[in-house]
Amino acid sequence: VQLVESGGGLVQAGGSLRLSCSASGFRFVDYAVAWFRQAPGKEREGISWINRNDGSTYYTDSVKGRFTISSDNAKNTVYLQMNNLKPEDTAVYYCAASPEIGPRTTITLKSYFYAYWGQGTQVTVSS
Repeated sequence: VQLVESGGGLVQAGGSLRLSCSASGFRFVDYAVAWFRQAPGKEREGISWINRNDGSTYYTDSVKGRFTISSDNAKNTVYLQMNNLKPEDTAVYYCAASPEIGPRTTITLKSYFYAYWGQGTQVTVSS
């Protein structure tokens, strides 16, 4: 089981990036996938999740309206489209997948909920 993030880079404030999280070794079916980020000197924070069963999504207030999470079942990939980036979005971004979930599972952005993690991709936003 492996998750690989890509798409990070350096962008000016107001710009956009799209991060990808590709899975190998398992299918993303019946999983929740989330994006986390960790800025220097700060704790890792969860910012968004998607339920691959029903397509429902969630965003924290810090990214709501600017970031969009989506998935491509055929490519076994989850994306994070980031628009109107701000310097405070600078961080290493990680994707994570939960163990298999059911229709009654309550999805959370707590780290303990997720069993599989990628290695991270750096996003730097200059002012």
